[in-house]
Amino acid sequence: MATFFLLIIYLAFISLGLPDSLLGAAWPVMHADMGEPLGTAGALYMVVAAGTIVSSLASGAVVNRFGTGKVAAISCVMTAGALLGFSVSPSLGWLVLFAIPLGLGAGSVDAGLNNYVAAHYKARHMSWLHCFWGVGATLGPMIMGYYISGSGSWRDGYLAVSAIQFVLVVILFVALPLWDRVAGISSGQAASDVTGGDAGAGSPDDQAGGAPVKPMQLKGVKLALVAFLFYCGVESTAGLWGSSYLVDVKGLSAATAAKWVSMYYAGITIGRLITGFITFKVSNRQLIRYGQATALAGAALLVLPLPAGWSLAGLMIIGLGLAPIFPCMLHETPVRFGKRHAQTIMGYQMAVAYTGSTLMPPLLGFIASHSTIGIYPAFLAIAAAAMLFFSERLNGDLNRRLKRA
Repeated sequence: MATFFLLIIYLAFISLGLPDSLLGAAWPVMHADMGEPLGTAGALYMVVAAGTIVSSLASGAVVNRFGTGKVAAISCVMTAGALLGFSVSPSLGWLVLFAIPLGLGAGSVDAGLNNYVAAHYKARHMSWLHCFWGVGATLGPMIMGYYISGSGSWRDGYLAVSAIQFVLVVILFVALPLWDRVAGISSGQAASDVTGGDAGAGSPDDQAGGAPVKPMQLKGVKLALVAFLFYCGVESTAGLWGSSYLVDVKGLSAATAAKWVSMYYAGITIGRLITGFITFKVSNRQLIRYGQATALAGAALLVLPLPAGWSLAGLMIIGLGLAPIFPCMLHETPVRFGKRHAQTIMGYQMAVAYTGSTLMPPLLGFIASHSTIGIYPAFLAIAAAAMLFFSERLNGDLNRRLKRA
């Protein structure tokens, strides 16, 4: 039963990924249709991400009150309704209005499902869970590209994804009785699921029994938060502005650009599927380092003045590189900072990650509106290099701490 129910959770994460990539794929057509400047997508994305931050911070209390199953189902109702609203919005003001429930719904289901899987399933399922987010994020631009190239209407693309979301709503409501039942069956495995057997590598505060230390005072926490900020900044910026860059700089049609961006999300999806198996042999720290270096290489490929086909390769390489970073950083949290503070620091990391998604895409949009979207590759390369730098600084601090222990 636990395995069957895991498939339902995967479906829920597909529903989480579907809306994330739609705006970037549709915007080259949307902004012209509504008479809005190119950079407005950044502000719209900021509204969605801000809602996600708020609901993520509140998710602990909400899930404790109503349960993960109800929160997931209601959140999916919110996102499905918001997407339906997008499909009929006559102006930017209405898009902003519907962006609020879109963000609020996404944050609650994201935090709730991550916590549920970490508590009740083995560690490798964290990578596969985020792989299914990638399935949704890959399908979103493909669906949008199909409707743009067919009927020429981005509204039909949003309507189709909204219909898919409503089907998932029905599935989640039917499955409501299973959440507590599966949690009861698998509760005995919670400790090994969260730590992956590495709990002994916790912080000195866990082991020494000394005076209590606040989570933000632990060595390396701030570096970890900055690494999360740049990770989500790179991931969201690459997805949101990829189509606009390919249309305006590389001369592709909007439909083709949307399909190419879907390959970026496919890179994330395939990479996370593979990562779930690699975790048996390769440590989280190594996977994070290799992924960051690969993402930086993909961004560097975009910077080079090469034919348009190389842009597709660059986007896919960035996606493959990003694939292991987020789930491995989440799973490494109790190893880096100890079990005592892991849950609190996990919440900080998720909030800062969404802050990166909130601020960095609009920052690129603002800069591009005053110059050119041609800065997209350089922006990604700088952000990827910063992510690698702060992550390696964190590894250095952790290595020094282990030598002193």
